[in-house]
This record gives sequence, structure tokens and C-alpha cells, in this order.
Amino acid sequence: MSTGVVLALTGAALAVVVPGISSALGISYVGQASAGAMVENPRNFGRYLVLLALPGTQGIYGFVIGFLLLQKVGLIAGQVASLSTDTGWALLLAGVPIAVAGLSAIWQGKVCTSGVGLTTHRPEDSGKALIMAVFVEFYAVLGFLTSIFMVFGVPV
Repeated sequence: MSTGVVLALTGAALAVVVPGISSALGISYVGQASAGAMVENPRNFGRYLVLLALPGTQGIYGFVIGFLLLQKVGLIAGQVASLSTDTGWALLLAGVPIAVAGLSAIWQGKVCTSGVGLTTHRPEDSGKALIMAVFVEFYAVLGFLTSIFMVFGVPV
């Protein structure tokens, strides 16, 4: 396997692993708070579920970029391309924006955890909690889009 392919696979791994771990952490914060809050008011489960799902999106974004990188390398089709080292570096770097922006899932989890508290005490304001969490999501989307543009911009 060429150095270029190894570099590209490293980019794919970073794109999947970093946001995946971050999403798991963010979801765990919200899940713990939601479980505790449901003791007080189990009828808010649907509202908590929306807040619980949000930090997971960064992991999905990372998976999509990882998949696109694997496809670009030819691993999905079983025809691994012979990549130059420069192309490998370019593809590795294409995974970096979502890997770094995917860390936002940790902080989004904290915002959503606070949203669980708000929803517990004022269920009618759960939409406000969701809006605050979406502001954090915006930066993950920017990293996701940047990675997409980079992946498609690298000629193989």
C-alpha cells in the first residue's frame, strides 16, 4: 500500500473517530441529565430525546466524510488507487475540518444538558433550548461542508 493511501486512510480515520468519540461524550451528558429529569416528569421524554439526538450529528458528519474518503481511495469498490504522497496528504487534510469541528459535540452536549434542565422546569420553553443547541451545530456543519469541498476538490 502506498504512502498516499495510508495518509488518505488516516484522514478517513480521523474524520470518523474524533467526531464519533465527541458525539458519544455529548450524548452521554444529555442522556444522564435526561434520565434524572424523567424521574421528575417522564412526559417530557420526547423533548429530551430531541436534545439527546443533537450531539450525535457530528458523528454522522464524520462518518459521511470518512466514507467519501474511502470511496475516493477506491477501498469501497475494492480497487485501491495508487495515490501520490501529495494526494494522500491532501485527502488526509480533507478529513481535518470535520475532525476538529466535530469536537463541538462535547459542548453541544453541555448546552443540551442545560436545555434538559430548562425543559424540566419550563416545558413550554424546550424550543428555546433547542435553538441554543442549534447554534453550536452550525459550526459542525461548516466543518462538514469544508471537508466535503476539500474531498471533491482533490483529483485522484
